[in-house]
Amino acid sequence: MECFEKPVWNSYSRRELERLTACPPDPETEKRVLENWDAIAKPIGGLGKFETLTARIGAVTASDRIDISRRAVVVMCADNGVVEEGVSQTGQEVTAAVAGSMAKGTSPVARMAAANGTDVIPVDIGINRKGPIDGVLDRKIRRGTGNFLKGPAMTEREAVRAIAAGVDMAYSCREAGYSILATGEMGIGNTTTSSAVAAALLGCGANAVTGRGAGLSDAGMARKRQVIAEALKRYDLYRADALTVLRTVGGLDIAGLAGVCIGGASCRMPVVLDGAISMAAALVAERLVPGTADCLIPSHRGREPAAEMIRKELGLDPVIDGDMALGEGTGAVMMFSLLDLVLRVYHGGTTFSDIRTERYKRF
Repeated sequence: MECFEKPVWNSYSRRELERLTACPPDPETEKRVLENWDAIAKPIGGLGKFETLTARIGAVTASDRIDISRRAVVVMCADNGVVEEGVSQTGQEVTAAVAGSMAKGTSPVARMAAANGTDVIPVDIGINRKGPIDGVLDRKIRRGTGNFLKGPAMTEREAVRAIAAGVDMAYSCREAGYSILATGEMGIGNTTTSSAVAAALLGCGANAVTGRGAGLSDAGMARKRQVIAEALKRYDLYRADALTVLRTVGGLDIAGLAGVCIGGASCRMPVVLDGAISMAAALVAERLVPGTADCLIPSHRGREPAAEMIRKELGLDPVIDGDMALGEGTGAVMMFSLLDLVLRVYHGGTTFSDIRTERYKRF
């Protein structure tokens, strides 16, 4: 499938998913962005990682005229059956409540997004509730996944449809005029699913990737690790492919976000990642469509151990180190504010030519 060919999300099969490709970032554009930075009256590389990150944005879009003024955070909301195993403090009713507050503009990510001009697009991709939620986009695949200790979380068809829904979101946002997206999620139990996915795909034990999520007790943490370890062994996931891992122990939110990452990479739209759940989705996306990670922008170092391990695997280097674990896409939206500040310099900074001074040289 060529770049920019929009898929039909609700008729996807595994074969069609396998035909998707990532548009590689343009190295010449990346070089021009860095040259533009070097022309500004400041030390070479004075803005550090922000110069390379903006160069990556330019390379993904194939333009050194970087514009992120039209942006949105796509928040995939879904429930996870594994909460039956006591891996979370709260019940599934919280997922629908928070999704509704996003739509009303009262959740944390909505408050932050309002402050820096980011649109919030909450998506019901698998909330365990009948009927629509006002202001939440309905892309429901099923009412929550199954408890993966009792059987696979979802079918392959459901996983593929959820990925395709995310791909469609990226393409639709591009058609609507957005130039960059952020990823967000809401789903009780999704630090368990993301940790399980990460452990399987990284080939490590449950203890290495599993954190406390929204604040588990020691007993809850031990149970969470036990559940993940048992599933990894029961389904022999260390030898499974990414789609099998996803459908077996993943979540519909992770699948949808993987699709957003793949869709962004295939239509030249940069995607800013949030924390551990977004990182797990990015890992799935990269394994399904190699090259996707080259089009992703990291934001913050999440508190969950899985986030750090995945970011190393994907070669991503977040700039925000705030010990954050809120979710919803808050870290990714925060990143937009920092990029706005930096791009004010990129687009309007005084150059060495303006002050008739010899520029610094790059060695």
